[in-house]
Amino acid sequence: MTQINKIDRAELTIVRLPLIHPFETSFAVQTHRDALLLRLISGSFEGWGECVSAPDPYYAYETNTTALHVIEEFLMPLVFGMREFQVDDAVEAFRKIRGHNMAKAAVENALLDLLSRKSDMPLFELLGGSHKKIMSGISIGIKKNTDELLQSIGEAKDKKYGRIKIKIKRGRDVEVLKVVRAAFPDIRLMADANADYGLEDIDILVALDAFDLMMIEQPMNYDDIYTHSIVQKRLKTAVCLDESIKGLNDANTAIALKSCRIINIKQGRVGGLLAARAIQETCARNGMPVWSGGMLETGIGRAFNIHLQTLDGFVLPGDTSETARYFEEDIVDKPVVLDADGFIEIPAGPGTGVQVLTDRIQKLQSFHKRLSP
Repeated sequence: MTQINKIDRAELTIVRLPLIHPFETSFAVQTHRDALLLRLISGSFEGWGECVSAPDPYYAYETNTTALHVIEEFLMPLVFGMREFQVDDAVEAFRKIRGHNMAKAAVENALLDLLSRKSDMPLFELLGGSHKKIMSGISIGIKKNTDELLQSIGEAKDKKYGRIKIKIKRGRDVEVLKVVRAAFPDIRLMADANADYGLEDIDILVALDAFDLMMIEQPMNYDDIYTHSIVQKRLKTAVCLDESIKGLNDANTAIALKSCRIINIKQGRVGGLLAARAIQETCARNGMPVWSGGMLETGIGRAFNIHLQTLDGFVLPGDTSETARYFEEDIVDKPVVLDADGFIEIPAGPGTGVQVLTDRIQKLQSFHKRLSP
């Protein structure tokens, strides 16, 4: 395997992309994607990564500010000190830094992109995946009214998305799903609570069994695994853990406690593609289906999610929906587009297969800093 000789310099950039429509969950409303990007240069090759952190700490404790600090002051000095190394060497060096998986993922993914471009191979081959079309699902945020929600679901159905996820929260759950199921009795439907419920709400969650859902995603606290095991025993519907799974240890705990029947692996949250692959392999050995979640990434982050889903264990449609649903224009040359059957083609070429449009980044950037050894 080709090695990375050394990293000559790095660039940290934040770009602000307006969303076409506000995206509401149980904890926040997003109108923009403020994406933290990392570019690594080694000789004539470069690699890009995207950090899935946000400006605020509402989804996770990591923010763009904390990620910038950790990347600049701790992760990149380790990388700059390496010569003739593999990505695994960097990941091992990162272990001394506790937490900050989003920052680690941004650096690791940029290294993987760089290495696969230098090796002249697509990223999925470096990961051990296989060339195939990628199943696509869609995530629909909380809408102002039911008519608007039904319209969005109808558009998603016409696009042939493999499954449709709607966001729920306390007070907007049973009645909303009753209307949706009456209008669309045959779609593959799931509900995402984004940790909005407590054990005192278990009767509400049990009532959702009536709607033939593929899964209920993260109903309980974002940092909880045990309480989900109580909930899963009461529900006929599969519980899917998302925010609770921050790494392999969490996945092993969830499996041992039978806290869920499905796991959503967000590579940008668990520490990068290699950590995501390790979780997927463990889940596969234990008969636990997995899928790839999304974090409103730009085309850079979406490309990593697409390549991850070439691994055999990803057996359910992920959240990698079409770019045009979220952004008027992306910062890469190949936006995500569904084919006539609702699948995504892997971007062709070495690395992630997408080329970053630096002119758009310069137009949209709100922060830029160059780092060197």
